[in-house]
Amino acid sequence: MDTLLQQIINGYVQGSVYAMVALGYTMVYGILGLINFAHGEIVMVGAMVALSVVQLLINSGLPPQLVLLFSLIISVSVCMSLGYSIERIAYRPLRKAPRLAPLITAIGVSIVLQNLAMIIWGREYLAFPPILPNNSHRFFGAIITEVQILIVLVALIMMGGLLLLVHQTRLGCAMRAVAENPTAAILMGVNTNKVIAITFMLGSGLAAVAGLMISARYGIVHYYMGSILGLKAFTAAVLGGIGNMRGAMMGGLLLGLIESLGAGYIGDLSGGFLGSHYQDVFAFFVLISVLIFRPSGLFGGRIAERA
Repeated sequence: MDTLLQQIINGYVQGSVYAMVALGYTMVYGILGLINFAHGEIVMVGAMVALSVVQLLINSGLPPQLVLLFSLIISVSVCMSLGYSIERIAYRPLRKAPRLAPLITAIGVSIVLQNLAMIIWGREYLAFPPILPNNSHRFFGAIITEVQILIVLVALIMMGGLLLLVHQTRLGCAMRAVAENPTAAILMGVNTNKVIAITFMLGSGLAAVAGLMISARYGIVHYYMGSILGLKAFTAAVLGGIGNMRGAMMGGLLLGLIESLGAGYIGDLSGGFLGSHYQDVFAFFVLISVLIFRPSGLFGGRIAERA
């Protein structure tokens, strides 16, 4: 029972990160019908920028909480600016192009960001300083750390705030209008270019937060870290129903649980052959299964199609 609860806690923490990154995929797809495969690299840039700020301020005498706050603010600002630039330069000129063109462009942007990060920060694994206390606490026999608690709380706050923004503000109303019918939204006076740019910026801001959280948890940053994380978050978005925000959140949490339970139990049954080092197998098995048996995801498809 203790082992089961431990795996559930680990899966929920990891799923919280997947959910935040998956929201970036699902918001862009819901409005443009575009899979932004460069989104995982924005997570990586957020982690790298946060690392640079922490290294700069860690010996300044500031409290660790302020160092973390400054790194978060700067990381989010840089990633939101990067998201805006990517949309403006790479995607906006291709908005009326065949669907294959933006997809290839997204892959190209991903490669460019990886190589720029490798040039700026190097190809070696970088240690993220432990700026926060990481004491462990027992919870019904399972162990949960303070960093894990912080990750879950931040994820819940960010996801709840995004839902309120989309469903309770004029900006959110404009986003839903563009997702449902861009032509009608233009006729009603909605600036679609502005709404799309803000959508990219919001998704990129969430990606920066996710990058900082996963770096603080594992203590390692690398220029290639966004690749697999981005694919897993995309899997979470597809699992929940890409284009559906609540589906992306639930898909992220569910994928985290599947990975954790799969690595913990199926790995043991396989004699360690499918242990924690092979947990990626479970994520992509889920992706293949969903695409075969329920392509629209567990919670339906795009919001615009369901309206």
